[in-house]
Amino acid sequence: MPAPTTAAMHVMAGVMLDPQGRVLLAQRPPGKHLAGLWEFPGGKLEAGETPVDGLVRELREELGIEASVDGPLIRVPWRYGERSLLLDARLVRRWQGELASLDGQALRWADPASVDLDLLTPADRHILRALQLPPRYAITADVPSTAFDEWQQRIRRAMAAGERMVLLRFPQWPTARVRELAASLLTEARAVDAQLLLSGDVAGALALGAGAGVQLKAAQLASWQERPLPVTQWVGASCHHAADLQQAMDIADFATLSPVAATATHPDATPLGWEAFEQLIEGSPLPVYALGGMTLQELDKARHAGGQGVAGIRGFW
Repeated sequence: MPAPTTAAMHVMAGVMLDPQGRVLLAQRPPGKHLAGLWEFPGGKLEAGETPVDGLVRELREELGIEASVDGPLIRVPWRYGERSLLLDARLVRRWQGELASLDGQALRWADPASVDLDLLTPADRHILRALQLPPRYAITADVPSTAFDEWQQRIRRAMAAGERMVLLRFPQWPTARVRELAASLLTEARAVDAQLLLSGDVAGALALGAGAGVQLKAAQLASWQERPLPVTQWVGASCHHAADLQQAMDIADFATLSPVAATATHPDATPLGWEAFEQLIEGSPLPVYALGGMTLQELDKARHAGGQGVAGIRGFW
């Protein structure tokens, strides 16, 4: 889907979360575009309104509540035929009043992890992915295969401490050894809803099943016309340019964009910097992690620039 033009309609979406972590979905009524599909409540921003004011008004008119908007989740540029829009999703965890369906649409609360992507409108699927994804993406170090036991324990401890997505990137290891490591950790990963991603190994991820995903290398992106794994398994894309992000759009759940800052692993690469990072992801509907020279201290910068979060090696272990 090409990114919207400058004349894109600015549409606000409220990602409303209750104390149990469930998210509110609204079904598009008969007679409307994409009738029957589900979406996050909200609507078109009016002239002169700020995004927050517009979302508060839309939720008042649609649901009869007074919402307190927390902060941005993701901005999704999209186009339905000739109609371009920018879907601006904001988190809402607090509101006053009893929810009511003032537009006659069906409403339901759902666990974000269990929502079927195919039931959502195409643009709203990217909002769900951003909601499901963690803010941190830990990547393993380039070590010899003799470090198998050490990294098995490190990843186990990291998942127990709250890490929910880990890329098993061991370029010195035989493919079978990496798969063996993933298999040894898969039961624990599934128990905490974590994902262990293999670097470029689609076949390995397919064989491992739920709890295992794949991070496609930039050179692999052009080889796929559709996502290579079921929707229950994460697909990431390693991107460096706008063309990479465009190729990743229809085959991946998220992307990493690098290098944002100088990195010891690629000292000859010219860093993008935060301004270029922000400009590049503006044209992509995917949740995007900042990668390259990142530590957890850069998380706020990445979020401020519109990113999903940060990914890295040295600063994450």
